[in-house]
Amino acid sequence: MSIVVTGATGHLGRLVVHQLLEKVPAEQVTAVVRNEAKAADLAARGVKLAVADYNRPETFDGLFAAGDKVLLISGNEFDKGRVGQHTVVIDAAKAAGVALLAYTSAPGSLTAALADDHRATEQALLASGLPYTLLRNGWYHEVYTENLAPVLAQGAVVAAAGAGRLSSASRADYAAAAAAVLTGEGHENQTYELGGDEAWSFAEYAAELSRQTGREIAYDSVPGETKLGILKDAGVPEPLASILVGVDASIAEGELVISTGDLSRLAGRPTTPLAEAVAAGLKG
Repeated sequence: MSIVVTGATGHLGRLVVHQLLEKVPAEQVTAVVRNEAKAADLAARGVKLAVADYNRPETFDGLFAAGDKVLLISGNEFDKGRVGQHTVVIDAAKAAGVALLAYTSAPGSLTAALADDHRATEQALLASGLPYTLLRNGWYHEVYTENLAPVLAQGAVVAAAGAGRLSSASRADYAAAAAAVLTGEGHENQTYELGGDEAWSFAEYAAELSRQTGREIAYDSVPGETKLGILKDAGVPEPLASILVGVDASIAEGELVISTGDLSRLAGRPTTPLAEAVAAGLKG
């Protein structure tokens, strides 16, 4: 029996593998990667590697074994039919008779277009009859704190979210929850709505940036069309830019406030405060 993590060299996947190595022997962990060289550090720690690609279904043939627990991390290729990619993994897992397939989805409250592929993948997973866990991850701190250079250069946080609030958390928080599900018991056929312990607004985010930098950082609330233009001018592909603007609109409606407490319960600790993520982002 292995715990198998797809997308294991991505931002979230690598963190999940690291969390698993704190709980189980390395030989029980299999990392599914597209580029074996990028996983050399994981292999050096004793993690098994499997090379497979969501876009090449045949690469998943025989990859899973009966009794495996699998984490399907959603793909990030928005233009390549993510539902079809995810279904490749679901079909292979069903054929193998895995014990559990956990999927990193989106909050059930989210109506933005970003959620469409997730809802369709959830339907495919439920229709498969596999024991499942839906990890409905909220938004990530790192979406805002990973590249602060433009915000600092402009002296402003620009968003089309009005006074909306959101319950973001760090990738490490979501990774801890996934690792808990993969190594624990009683998570079959469960849905977890995951978000940070404390919701925040963009005005509060700008204020925190101001506090930590000693500079005046404003919150510039703009219409969605303006934000779309800014993203496209910055080189963000139009499909992704539209998705991000849609998420801002959902934030304005309160759809990313997650108050279940599921994330901190699964992680076994409070979630990472936004201020801590800001500090990490400023350190570079």
